[in-house]
Amino acid sequence: MDLHYTERQQAFRAEVRAWLAANVPSAPLPSFDTEAGFAAHRVWEATLNQGRWGMVTWPSELGGRGCDLIEWLIFEEEYYRAGAPARVNQNGIFLLGPTLMEYGTPEQQARFLPKMATGEEIWAQGWSEPGAGSDMAAIRCRAERVGDTYVINGQKTWSTRAVWADWLFGIFRTDPQSSRHHGLTFILVPLDSPGITVRPIEQLNGLPGFAEVFFDDVEVPAANVLGGVGQGWQVAMSTAGFERGLMLRSPARFQETARRLVQLYLDNREQADQDPAIGEAVMRAYLDAEAYTLATYMTASQLGKGGKIGAESSTNKIFWSELDQRMHETALSILGLRGELLPEAPDAGEVGHWLDGFLFAQAGPIYAGTNEIQRNIIAERMLGMPRA
Repeated sequence: MDLHYTERQQAFRAEVRAWLAANVPSAPLPSFDTEAGFAAHRVWEATLNQGRWGMVTWPSELGGRGCDLIEWLIFEEEYYRAGAPARVNQNGIFLLGPTLMEYGTPEQQARFLPKMATGEEIWAQGWSEPGAGSDMAAIRCRAERVGDTYVINGQKTWSTRAVWADWLFGIFRTDPQSSRHHGLTFILVPLDSPGITVRPIEQLNGLPGFAEVFFDDVEVPAANVLGGVGQGWQVAMSTAGFERGLMLRSPARFQETARRLVQLYLDNREQADQDPAIGEAVMRAYLDAEAYTLATYMTASQLGKGGKIGAESSTNKIFWSELDQRMHETALSILGLRGELLPEAPDAGEVGHWLDGFLFAQAGPIYAGTNEIQRNIIAERMLGMPRA
């Protein structure tokens, strides 16, 4: 892996930096877990698309720039450095988008990807169910073929962005006689379909970042199957690889948090140094964020040469989720009682985002498959250890 940027890559970075400097909102947008914030972030997605920055790795005819993964990592570094808004359509552009590129028909790609890039259609993820969280092979939500449609009955839960999203992608049991990972099909479902009920689920901060979705004889065209009937497990594992291993959590996110943590430490050093462990934790956080960055560049280089993301995506997922927790825990240790202030608190100033980030970081070891499950995958598939 060559760690030096080419002239083309340097020019690309300069172009990204200049566009973001001219277009990033001067004031932070409201949380996209509020109705007003969701709408504001949808407008931002459209603004990104006007500059063809919605998803730079996609082909130009589908709303992208045809960039490689190294250029995507450069874009992400500049995006986080500029303090640009969080991506409300991250389930679509980072998870479903690459999956459509791999498994979608030309008609499906042309139908869904451009509107995904513009923010016109926002996607929710519909995998987890009561009794089938990290163990997706236990899914029971049924989809029965009736003519040219599938009739869906059952429930999904912990569906991110589902409160105001337009579409949901998920896996459903299309063979009632099947068990475990057999007989599952990946289906794209419009959330305004008759028979769908969406109920918000509050996060720790009180905002509805998740929802449970109920299906009561919901009819979906058979053309919305992605990757073939009965192939849902294979398609979903590809999506999970993007979620755990590369696309959903770019290293720039953690590099920026590490930089802010170092600055927080320097601004409060007299207080922080009363506990020698804090300075060491700050240093470790910075080094770990850089290590994750280098590992991601290596993965991107391997993919660029035709490789695939395998079980090692589980190691990435454990690393970045636990790094995120440690960084925010260290920040709260530095802040002391001030760390208890949420962003909207009158006296929060510039520190309120640390508690908000800490609360969200608690979900990291759970979503995209719990870290306990990821350790099982590492033990069995990478280390060859027997099942417990």
